Amino acid sequence: MDEATQDSVPPVVGEDFADAVFANEVWEDCAFERCSFVDADLRGLITKNCTFVACDFTGADLSESKHRITAFRQCTFRRADLSESELRGCSLMGSQFGDCRLRQWQLHDTDLTLVGLSGADLKDSSLSGLRMREANLNESDLRGADLTKCDLTGARMLDAKLADADLRGAKLGADILVQADLRGTKVDLEIAVSFAAAHGLVIE
Repeated sequence: MDEATQDSVPPVVGEDFADAVFANEVWEDCAFERCSFVDADLRGLITKNCTFVACDFTGADLSESKHRITAFRQCTFRRADLSESELRGCSLMGSQFGDCRLRQWQLHDTDLTLVGLSGADLKDSSLSGLRMREANLNESDLRGADLTKCDLTGARMLDAKLADADLRGAKLGADILVQADLRGTKVDLEIAVSFAAAHGLVIE
């Protein structure tokens, strides 16, 4: 993935954009740090090569927004609407999501390392090939999700629902194999063998 912003771009620091209306705007080569976008109207916003660091998007409406080579690092998304939004070549590293609307959330070549998605509704989501190392997916609903070839190394999935999900080709830590409910999950032979070993079976 390309670097999200130019190092020479001076960031906007500590500004309050709460309740602001930026619907359908186009932002390119912008940088924000510790800014508040609480309850902001960001519907249809287009960003390219932007960076948001430790910004607060609580209650923000980001539905139908599109982001290219943009980073949201250590940002807070609480009760935010991200439905039908699209991220391509982006980073969400260390960001936290809670009670968000994620219907038809489209993620392509996006880094979700250390992301907090505990309890998230990700049913039927296409997450194939994403980097989700050390992500918190405890109690998340991933039923029917496409997780093929995902890197879930170190991820937490305690009580995650994975029925009808596809994990073929994914990288899984041993903890996931004992924490998550994998009944009805599609797996390849390698994961099946690892699952059996994690549950104490001796394969000869």
